[in-house]
Amino acid sequence: MAYYSFQLEPISCHAWNKDRTQIALCPNNHDVHIYKKDGAKWTKIHELKEHNGQVTGIDWAPDSDRIVTCGADRNAYVWSLKDGVWKPTLVILRINRAARCVKWSPKENKFAVGSGSRLISICYFEQENDWWVCKHIKKPIRSTILSLDWHPNNILLAAGSCDFKCRVFSAYIKEVEEKPGPTPWGSKMPFGEILFESSGAGAADAAGAGAGGWVHSVCFSHSGNRLVWTSHDSTVAVAEGGKSGTFSSLTSETLPLLCVTFITENSVVAAGHDCYPVLFVYDSAKGSLEYGGKLDVPKQVAQKGISARERFQNLDRRASTTQASEQDLETLHKNSISQISVLEGGLRKCSKFCTTGLDGGMAIWDVKSLESAMKNLKIV
Repeated sequence: MAYYSFQLEPISCHAWNKDRTQIALCPNNHDVHIYKKDGAKWTKIHELKEHNGQVTGIDWAPDSDRIVTCGADRNAYVWSLKDGVWKPTLVILRINRAARCVKWSPKENKFAVGSGSRLISICYFEQENDWWVCKHIKKPIRSTILSLDWHPNNILLAAGSCDFKCRVFSAYIKEVEEKPGPTPWGSKMPFGEILFESSGAGAADAAGAGAGGWVHSVCFSHSGNRLVWTSHDSTVAVAEGGKSGTFSSLTSETLPLLCVTFITENSVVAAGHDCYPVLFVYDSAKGSLEYGGKLDVPKQVAQKGISARERFQNLDRRASTTQASEQDLETLHKNSISQISVLEGGLRKCSKFCTTGLDGGMAIWDVKSLESAMKNLKIV
């Protein structure tokens, strides 16, 4: 486990380049900073300044080496590196609320932007006019889109929103791609078709899955046959394509989880307000999701004795008799983790993943060393 602190500001979002030597991140303002790995330290090499509202999403296309950013100024920019300088191209999203998240498709011929306008903009490049245009997916979205993820087939798009729903849409653009073949999620895929929708509060309640909450994060597995999402009511849920809208959910003991990713076809890592990543394991035979354990091994710190005076001061200040403060948190991150990304091995067999958080730090976690450091941890 390696931890690096970039600055005092929270990191609101990040993205890696193809060979993982550079990271683009937003230090909770209008700019995007690009850092390059320089031995053991990270050196800032570029600043992308074009947005005039907070940057809310970044994604870096590995093969075409283009960065897409979106922000609270309701704009998206596609950045290309020309002669050592990142040049922006404005994308008109036709939205009247802040853009919240952005994601390149696997083939990098289009990207999706979720926004507070209760719609998803699917943007693609029109060669004859030499500009980026977009189509909107509107129905049946009823609130802000918080997270997006593409299916490996480049057509299906998962979206989590503030109306407590996780949905899978078809984002087929006939102008830029061939007609898609059938998938376990469905075979008819006109643009905007809804192929999966998680049940609302009533049905979830009946299944004992809580009353639902904003869907903070969504992720398809490597095969694209499974979809995981995390909600603000501390639940994690997995759906399988072809199983007619049924899903397994688990209410965790933790505070709400803000981000989630598959690290193998059956194992999921999520993190959030508890400042440490946790493992969940999906058993497809039983169709059940189980808690796999906390992935942060605390360092043993010697407790120093405190006087009676200090004890009463702590009781007065923090309603606690202990000396614990933010600095004494046993976790690697000292504040909420806002994003997880897979670093090595891909979603099929992840060997390293990265987390960034509101403490302005980035942690790189090695799956093998986590397995050996923790007795009962088994990643399948």
